[in-house]
Amino acid sequence: MDELVSIGAPPVGGAPRLPRPDWLRIRLSTPEPYQRVRRLMEGLNLNTVCEEARCPNIYECWGEHGTATFMILGDACTRRCGFCAVHTGRPAPGVDAGEPARVAEAATAMGLRHVVVTSVDRDDLPDGGAGHFADTIRAIRDQLPEAAVEVLTPDFRGVEDALDIVLAERPEVFSHNMETVPRLYRQARPGSSYERSLALLAEAAVRRDGGGYEGRVKTGLMVGLGETTAELEAAIRDIRSAGTGILTIGQYLQPTREHLPVDRYVHPDEFERLRGFALGLGFSHCESGPLGAGRPRPTWPVTSRRTPSTAPPRSTAAVLPGRWRCSARRSTARNSPPKERISISTSSTRSPTGGSTATCRSSSRCWA
Repeated sequence: MDELVSIGAPPVGGAPRLPRPDWLRIRLSTPEPYQRVRRLMEGLNLNTVCEEARCPNIYECWGEHGTATFMILGDACTRRCGFCAVHTGRPAPGVDAGEPARVAEAATAMGLRHVVVTSVDRDDLPDGGAGHFADTIRAIRDQLPEAAVEVLTPDFRGVEDALDIVLAERPEVFSHNMETVPRLYRQARPGSSYERSLALLAEAAVRRDGGGYEGRVKTGLMVGLGETTAELEAAIRDIRSAGTGILTIGQYLQPTREHLPVDRYVHPDEFERLRGFALGLGFSHCESGPLGAGRPRPTWPVTSRRTPSTAPPRSTAAVLPGRWRCSARRSTARNSPPKERISISTSSTRSPTGGSTATCRSSSRCWA
């Protein structure tokens, strides 16, 4: 099966349908590499954000690059975000203790060099799932000591010590997505808080700057939900002021008729302008594009600190809430702190697969 299709669900009810621009056309193809990834995930009883979030990049990631996005802690989310295609419901009690080892087994079988792990929200767990993230990182380290690990976490609802539990395992990248501007949180992220998410990023940055965490801090935003340019730029300033070093920006795409409609399709030229705006504020890296920000592959080579390697990543996988006090205030000025100091391998300026680890969910947006 190989054909070009437009992506995004029809609008709710009889609302006028926004014309789908040409840049949102993807090639739908399910070759043998795609089938191998599917068989592996089914055989190991693993959830992927690619399927659960209806990510349009699945055909490229699975079919062309043999990658997948791991989603731990089950397939039932305890929140109901207006943009998210992941099932909302009451999760099975506890966690699957064998899941971390199976994630590591799959990453090993796929030969991954950069493994990104995300999850559903698990507000029913005392630690919000932080301990399970830590177990998964350790399992990956045991089987793939040379692989870089990126975690895309929920906000843990501000559970005390949750962040430290995750950062203690030293993931190369800690990521939590802001998703949208403050005004749209009530409709897009009920149960979440702009300030709480910003505070989580700020706390991760404080630990990095204080020497307690050596990795990078990252977040993602989506556009097309109804935000204004001024609101978007203000949010980007807030994120940079919180100490975040890496930013991804992607187009929101309505996964089903029951989800929030697309307010507008942002032109690639505007994504490029936003990238320049972000870099001008001091971000060390910004991946900005209609679909590029949703691809679970890094454009910057990331090497595990445990076992240094000069080889570029062969392939990657993306896996994907408060009592923290945020020292970063919503900014109104363009002044920003200095760039985050990071160490980047010089073996390659671009991953062989290109794209971004911006969270597969940045397209159909499944994470908190």
